[in-house]
Amino acid sequence: MENALIAPAKYFFLFIPTVVFSILIPLAGVVVFTYIMAIRMAPLVKAAPDSRFDRLPQRLYSVLKIWLAQYRQPRYMLAGVVHIVIFAGFLILSIRSCSLVVIGVFPDFVMPGFDGVIGHVYNFLKDYAATAVLVACAIAAWRRGVVKPARYAVPAKYGHDHTAEALFVLGLISTLMISESLFEASSVAANTQAGLHAEFLAPLSLAWLFKAALVGVSTKTLQAIHIVAYYIHDLTFFFFLCFLPLGKHFHVITSIFNVFFMRLNRGNIKPVRHGIKDEDLDDLESFGVKKLEDFTWKHMLDFYSCADCGRCSDNCPANAVGRPLSPRFISIKGRDLMFKNYPIYPYGAPFKKSEDLIGTIYEEDEIWSCTTCGACEQECPLGIEYIDKIVDMRRGMVDEGLVPQSLQKPLKALEKRGNPWGKMEKKRAEWTKALPEDVKVKDLGKEKAEALYFVDSITSYDDRMQEIGQATATILSRAGSDFGILGKLEKDSGNEIRRFGEEMLFQTMKEMNTDAILESGAKHIVTADPHAYNALKNDYQGLPPVEHISQFIARNVKSGAIRLKSANGDGKVYTYHDPCYLGRHNDVYDDPRAVLDAIGGLKRVEMERSRDRSFCCGGGGLMLFYEPEEEQRMGVLRVEMAAKAGANVIVTACPFCLVNMEDAIKVAGLEGQMEAIDLSELICQHME
Repeated sequence: MENALIAPAKYFFLFIPTVVFSILIPLAGVVVFTYIMAIRMAPLVKAAPDSRFDRLPQRLYSVLKIWLAQYRQPRYMLAGVVHIVIFAGFLILSIRSCSLVVIGVFPDFVMPGFDGVIGHVYNFLKDYAATAVLVACAIAAWRRGVVKPARYAVPAKYGHDHTAEALFVLGLISTLMISESLFEASSVAANTQAGLHAEFLAPLSLAWLFKAALVGVSTKTLQAIHIVAYYIHDLTFFFFLCFLPLGKHFHVITSIFNVFFMRLNRGNIKPVRHGIKDEDLDDLESFGVKKLEDFTWKHMLDFYSCADCGRCSDNCPANAVGRPLSPRFISIKGRDLMFKNYPIYPYGAPFKKSEDLIGTIYEEDEIWSCTTCGACEQECPLGIEYIDKIVDMRRGMVDEGLVPQSLQKPLKALEKRGNPWGKMEKKRAEWTKALPEDVKVKDLGKEKAEALYFVDSITSYDDRMQEIGQATATILSRAGSDFGILGKLEKDSGNEIRRFGEEMLFQTMKEMNTDAILESGAKHIVTADPHAYNALKNDYQGLPPVEHISQFIARNVKSGAIRLKSANGDGKVYTYHDPCYLGRHNDVYDDPRAVLDAIGGLKRVEMERSRDRSFCCGGGGLMLFYEPEEEQRMGVLRVEMAAKAGANVIVTACPFCLVNMEDAIKVAGLEGQMEAIDLSELICQHME
């Protein structure tokens, strides 16, 4: 097609054909980028193995949903929409940027399939895409540089923030949008002046506005703008490509891979070493993560993929109460260490030997502060994993004997007695003595039953939590369930033992419980403890199906086996607190709410942070024994959220949550104004 301007592939500058630059710039860019990426991949090659090539259809679906559709971005609406616009525009313009590289050498090049209607439609879309991206960059820069949301802040102990880098990258993206639009606008303006065929520009787009401004400009000036805009775009494109792996914007390259390889299951914990069977763990010389290369390659890819958006830390309850943990900096410090130990320059610089991570990069209290609630992973838009990393570092600390003083006693008690209180095994079933006469609980060590009620340690031994056990047994009995308990044969489920890094002790608990459960002959398992539910469902293998009591109640209310009396306008306002190991880790959100809503006249409100954004109470197994440094209790914050929602009764479905809620009500000075109750207790009160 005839053009009024000379293309970059045919232009001469000071007697030098500019096609030389069109070849040298991409060549240099690709060489430098290849070198940088080779260095960046080096630690992943040395990392621990990780099996992530299973369930390919589900992984591809995750890429389409989480990476391409940016499914999680709108959870922070303004920032999310801005990011989606930049991301979508970037994808659309990437085709144009790649074609421009080739046009610098072959001026008539057109992307295959883009020489007809598709090409015209694409050109129309990319004009608006460039405009939208430029506007979105301006909004993002204003947020970063002026508004400065608290989640972007970097405490002094972690060094400087990344605002300058973010603004610089926004400037590079804006330069790409402006230069591409100027390149095209100058050509259209020149063709229009010369009466030649001119490409249609999308009205009110950036290119359209530039063209309108350039209509009266001389052909000589338009030619200069055309050439300069092209090479500014070419240089910026390849500079940007090589700059990405040097900082937090590496996620632009790695995010698609990170999402593809992200964990597909929740609630479970990675094995100590991939490819090593549980029965062979005794043969391992070392447990857990102690040095950088002990992380798996996927967890190192996580470090590279962190966008430093702060969403994880913004939702982390440990961070909210002032504990020395911010998930965001677990990733950032890991990435900085990889950059430091595997330097890109000077060329040929040797790789550095990894130091012990604990005490240098990460602190003991930082790693022990995590409640494994999963809020960080639920919020991350890039599929970054934290719980497995935390557990792996705890395994390493346990292997080195670095266990907090407050946890040593309950862990020894678990080893000796099978429960963290160190109480006698024969007392596990004593709570059954206070049951109503019509409620019979079988001892599955002596009798057979269809169902096993797995009680777990806290409900068996804590005086207040035994009431949950009694309520649960009553519900099971009056719903017509043929059930029993293991009694003294039951050991702690081990959910927290594993998550606190005591893998061998967990394996012992798992083996003893598995043997007892299978020998009981029970066809299915019911528990009122989400921690036991999670462990039996996700950490054990070969057991009968497991359900939480809320699922059992919902199913039996629906079938009519359980009938509930009305609340009779008791004047109370109820709110449901989602336990982390029932909700986020196992997606049980609707059943407890359906059960509450089945009680006629019961008024229920939702807290602002509910369902998959629920706020951890701070309890959970061994967390009851841990003594962290914190400014405020998580439970107190949660009680205040309930009060803000207008509730005066907090219903939960976890004994650990109930312990913390009742304690938090006292600490918050809300006794007499607020109460907490377990779902089983409430349903037991309303059963006909």
